[in-house]
Amino acid sequence: MKKLILTTALLALTAGAASAQTIRLGTEGAYPPYNFINDAGEVDGFEREVGDKLCELAALTCEWVTTDWDGIIPNLQSGNYDVIIAGMNITAERAEVLAFTQNYIPPATSAYMALSADTDVMGGVVSAQTGTVQSAHVAASGATLVEFATPDETVAAVRNGEADAVFADKDYLVPILEQSGGQFAWAGEEVQIGDGVGMGLRKSDTELRDKFDAAIATMKADGSLNTLIVKWFGDKVATY
Repeated sequence: MKKLILTTALLALTAGAASAQTIRLGTEGAYPPYNFINDAGEVDGFEREVGDKLCELAALTCEWVTTDWDGIIPNLQSGNYDVIIAGMNITAERAEVLAFTQNYIPPATSAYMALSADTDVMGGVVSAQTGTVQSAHVAASGATLVEFATPDETVAAVRNGEADAVFADKDYLVPILEQSGGQFAWAGEEVQIGDGVGMGLRKSDTELRDKFDAAIATMKADGSLNTLIVKWFGDKVATY
């Protein structure tokens, strides 16, 4: 009987430890309004609010970790964090190495921004962030691709003449264009790429993926996800 009681107590302690495990959310912290570092030095933005709410709904204790974009998948695979929540579009290629949740942003529009609206984005030099769906699209478009590690550098390349245009999520470029005082203009055609933005996990973490998936479904059903999308991206953005 004592053995049974001890065994039961051990199982309870083990379960308690598992439930108290801290889940680490990996993000870039450099892609507003999706994610950025605020003046207090903390992760902020749309994905900070969404991630915190999803952790609450899934009854998980979560902490935030920042990493450079070009190492975001390798750092997940090596265990530096447990989930990618960083404006990552769901694509077939990424799904070969990651387990994605359902999307928490509908398929977004990518756009070209240049110094002039008549810039040749198909035959010119176009900047994009390394390892993004946008860089892959430019590489296949016939334009000359120049890649940079951060989104800020892709915009700076247009300003300083290294590139004729930048190709990125339109949601990222809108505030830059609006605050440029007429320096920038939209060029070329807008493009939809990928299946929306989702959380990426290791393929072995199916239970954790399912918890976040259920939490995303809850936020879609009660309208709270749409509220956050409109708060951070404006009322003209696609919602659920």
